[in-house]
Amino acid sequence: MGPLAGVKIVELAGIGPGPFAAMLLADMGATVIRVDRTQAADLGVALPPRMNIMNRGRRSVAVDLKSQAGRDVVLRLVEKADGLIEGFRPGVTERLGLGPDVCHARNPRLIYGRMTGYGQNGPMSSVAGHDINYISLSGVLSTIGERGRKPVPPLNLVGDFGGGGMFLAFGMVCGILEARQSGRGQVVDTAMTEGAAMLANMFFSFRPTGSWTEQRGDNVLDGGAHFYDTYETRDGGYIAVGAIEKVFYVKLLTLMGLNPAEFEPQHDKTKWPAWKARFAEVFKTKTRAEWTAILEHEDACATPVLSTSEAMQHPHNRARQAFVEHHGLEQVAPAPRFSRTAATLDLPPPLPGEHTAEVLADFGFSGAEIESLKAAGAVG
Repeated sequence: MGPLAGVKIVELAGIGPGPFAAMLLADMGATVIRVDRTQAADLGVALPPRMNIMNRGRRSVAVDLKSQAGRDVVLRLVEKADGLIEGFRPGVTERLGLGPDVCHARNPRLIYGRMTGYGQNGPMSSVAGHDINYISLSGVLSTIGERGRKPVPPLNLVGDFGGGGMFLAFGMVCGILEARQSGRGQVVDTAMTEGAAMLANMFFSFRPTGSWTEQRGDNVLDGGAHFYDTYETRDGGYIAVGAIEKVFYVKLLTLMGLNPAEFEPQHDKTKWPAWKARFAEVFKTKTRAEWTAILEHEDACATPVLSTSEAMQHPHNRARQAFVEHHGLEQVAPAPRFSRTAATLDLPPPLPGEHTAEVLADFGFSGAEIESLKAAGAVG
């Protein structure tokens, strides 16, 4: 149904950014086959398989990648695929006999997507890490946090999902489009350090101009400015303020009951601490609901800070159907929206190996072959 209908992707099961990229592709209509292990493995995910929303929209086959017969199964899937996604450390799939050279010998048009923290080469390439390590090395983590306090990790949104999974999905689509013109496949080397840095490219460009300092909480967009921060309300809630442009800034001050002339010039950083203190006093005079009623539908760029459960119930999100219930699970709907080839949710998150026989039959394996592979333990 979606814009990627007809595209086939083989996903070697992993955690974090790889499954996120596969979910994005599946949401857009690609047929994604997840290759799980025949034995339970510690993938760092505590969720039961049916609850792991990042695995939605695809079928699962269970394969013993350490057996030659299991590797041959994957290579036969690769023969009919447009792309493959793997998230192992550099060299692991080569040692398994499933590296790019072997896969391209079977399918010269294949786009081989690799997801790592530090990339396929360089002195850190083989070192273990997680999101917090990748965004620290990219320079991004140093920018996030309050003035005079330690850096704060923004969940694992910047490295794993923004700098990793989204860039891998983008790279896969770019590679597949190019392969349709050239008839030749290639490797997509996605490093979370580089993706995270790319997300922060605007701030790297600010540095030479002197318009951005490397001290946290000293700049417009990092909570340094009084007009771009969060403020606690009387009932312990919070309001997010982002009134950067002059017209919105004046509107915000007016709705707060303040005299705009007393808060000029807006970008005088010497006044920001005092003005932040005044904002904090004013926002403490009303509840979050009261401020929401005053500010939310005005061009003041001020909104309530909602919890995840509250976000699901917000009238705007409900009107847009930004959150949906699918197979009994509340989850975020596919994004972005397409006017003609709308993305639709299909399969629930699979159990490992749930579709082994079905998928292998679809890829040309005979019934006798499937039973033989099961008996040998190559698939499960």
